[in-house]
Amino acid sequence: MDRRTFLLAGSGVMAVTAAPSDQVRLGVIGSGGRGTFVMTVFQKDPSVRVVAICDVYEPNLEHAVAVASKTPGTHPKAFHHYKDLLADPAIDAVLIATPEHWHAQMVLDALAAGKDIYVEKPLCHTPEEGVALVEAEKHTKQIIQVGMQRRSYDLYLDGARLVRNGTMGRVRMVRSWWLNNYVGDGGARTAKLDGPLDWEQWQGPVKKRVPLDPFIFRNWRFISEYAGGIVTDQGAHVFDGIHLLMNAGYPLAVTATAGKPHRVGFDTPESVVVAAEYPQDFIGVFTINYAAMHYQFRNDQLNQLDGDQARMDIGREECKVYKQGAEDTPAIAYRSGKGFGWATDLHVQNFAQCVRTREKPTATVKLAFQAVLVTQLGNLSLKNGRRMRWNAELNRVEG
Repeated sequence: MDRRTFLLAGSGVMAVTAAPSDQVRLGVIGSGGRGTFVMTVFQKDPSVRVVAICDVYEPNLEHAVAVASKTPGTHPKAFHHYKDLLADPAIDAVLIATPEHWHAQMVLDALAAGKDIYVEKPLCHTPEEGVALVEAEKHTKQIIQVGMQRRSYDLYLDGARLVRNGTMGRVRMVRSWWLNNYVGDGGARTAKLDGPLDWEQWQGPVKKRVPLDPFIFRNWRFISEYAGGIVTDQGAHVFDGIHLLMNAGYPLAVTATAGKPHRVGFDTPESVVVAAEYPQDFIGVFTINYAAMHYQFRNDQLNQLDGDQARMDIGREECKVYKQGAEDTPAIAYRSGKGFGWATDLHVQNFAQCVRTREKPTATVKLAFQAVLVTQLGNLSLKNGRRMRWNAELNRVEG
C-alpha cells in the first residue's frame, strides 16, 4: 500500500512549534459530513487547533481542508493514510469519524501511537471488537471519548436526576421510538463519485472484498458487511440514553423482530423492534421505523419511562413528567435552552477539557460498548431467530 502523504494547503511546509500546555493539536481521520461538522465544533474552542486531516476520498479531504482553513492561522496537513497521520508527533489527539467497520482498528492504532481519541459512534462493529476495546481502555492512560453526546447533554442529565430521585417511582419499562423515512428517498444503484477514492483502503478490515462500488460507499450504514443498519446507527444513541437515565449497563438478554428491507441494495431492515432485559429489573424497548412519515427534527424520537407513580417523556429538546391521575398536564417540564445541537458542543468541550486535565470523559469506551452491544445482540437475534444472552462475566454472547 502506498504510504505517501500529500499536501493540499499552503506551500506544504508547516512550522512545528511547542504548543502551550492548554492547547490541543487535533488530527481528523474521516472527513465526510459528520467528521467535518464535528471538526468545526472543535474549532469553536480557541485552544484547539486542527493540524492534520486524513481521508481516502479526495473530494472530502479537499473540502475539509478548505473548511478548517477558514479559521485564522489554520493550515492543516493533508494525509491519505491514517497511520501516517498517527505517526506525526505534532498531533495530540484525533477525531475518528470514519465508517463503522474501521472504528475498532483505528482506535487501537491511535492508542498505540499515544494519541487521545474522540471516536464517533457506533464504537464497534461486533461484540468481539467491543470486548477488545474495553480491555484496551483498562490499560491505557489516553483519553477516549465516544460520540454519545447525550452523556454530556444537560437535558438528559436532568432527566437522570429525576429518575434517581424517585420522581417516577419504580420504573419497570422504558419505551423508545425513532421515526423517519429513507424508503422513498430513491437513489440510483450506481451513485456517482465526484473524485478519486482509494477503495482498497476504504474497505480495510472487511473480509468480503468487492470491486469498487459507489453505492456501497454512499450507503455503507445500511449494508451489513460495513455496519449494523439503521437499528445500530440510531439505536446506539437511544440505548445509551436509556442506560444513562436508568443507571444501567450490560443487558442480560435481547430479542428483536423486524420487517424485510424495502430499499433496493440495502440488506438491513428499516423497521425493527428491539427488547432488552436488564439486571436492574426493567425492560428497554426500542422501535425504529424508517418507513414512517418525516417528522420535524425535534419530534422524531422519544423515550417514555413508565413508573408506577409517574411517566417521563424525554426527547431531543424537552423532558416532561406526568403524575398519576393527572396525565393531561405535565407536573414537571424542562426544555433545552440551546437545542439538541448543543449536546455535541458540550460533548466536545468535555473531551477537550479531559485532554487537558486527564480526567475521565463522560462517554467512555465501556459505556459506549454497553449501548452498541444491545443493537448487536438485536441483529444476532434477527439472524438466529431467538433470544440472545450476554454473559458479562465471560464477555461473550450466548444464544
